Amino acid sequence: MPQYVIEREIPGAGNLTPEQLKAISQTSCGVLDKMGPEIQWDHSYVTTDKIYCVYNAQNEEMVREHARQGGFPANSVSKVSTVISPATAELATA
Repeated sequence: MPQYVIEREIPGAGNLTPEQLKAISQTSCGVLDKMGPEIQWDHSYVTTDKIYCVYNAQNEEMVREHARQGGFPANSVSKVSTVISPATAELATA
């Protein structure tokens, strides 16, 4: 299933309380339950004024529909082409 990174501009995101983050997570999971297994939330990174979410979904439209139903911004949605890490530097080339 394709993977997507969603950038959500949320001023003050880094100051959200654990209770607020829990409520946001519960809303997201509730929408995901309704949408079915074709979309899955992997994890998110909370920064000062943005939240970056990693989702697996059949297509970008599903990601945007999740945002619409949940009332979340989806300022940009980017399909992941590949993932690299420090281990990539050690891969043998043919």
